[in-house]
Amino acid sequence: MIAPAFLFDGPEGAATIVLAHGAGGPMDSPFLNDYARGLAGRGLRVARFEFPYMRARRETGRSGAPDREPVLRAAWHAAVESLGGGAALVVGGKSLGGRIASLVADEVGARGLLCLGYPFHPPGQPERLRTRHLGPLRTPALILQGTRDPFGTPDDVARYALSPAIQVSWIEEGDHSWKPRARSGRTLAQNLEEGVERAVEFVKTLTG
Repeated sequence: MIAPAFLFDGPEGAATIVLAHGAGGPMDSPFLNDYARGLAGRGLRVARFEFPYMRARRETGRSGAPDREPVLRAAWHAAVESLGGGAALVVGGKSLGGRIASLVADEVGARGLLCLGYPFHPPGQPERLRTRHLGPLRTPALILQGTRDPFGTPDDVARYALSPAIQVSWIEEGDHSWKPRARSGRTLAQNLEEGVERAVEFVKTLTG
């Protein structure tokens, strides 16, 4: 596996969060740009990288389906190794990126796991769960989930047998990218800021 190219935000030497992108958007999607800059503005170091299929899209301009799970997991292992090992890293990402991070977090000995909109199941298919590995997870984890996320609502998640290491924190009125309805009186910027604040507090609990 070729070592990934990283996009860095924030001060060198600070606690580091490694983020991978969602299935359809690159590492510099508007959501990840805003979120990474928010974390960096609070003194954290953020390292973003892309899976091979997304890197190929960038290089060729042609769309392609996401890589199969073994390739995605291998990319995560390569990213963690390139950054010096999991013990000093919080791993995670947007949707797919966070899901694959949750699959490897224990394997790489990550300090923590941060999932930004976890895809508990495909929209409209609640029976197709992606939660089996979340029961025995040992890595301290924070899942930031919109209350209107079609990939997993509060009612859905309440039924899952999740590890006691996992904290699910709800972003009010947010969809899968935390965007609220206009009539809610909330804004995406407000929800992103809340997501940043909760992640910062989570990292503090891991680093003392």
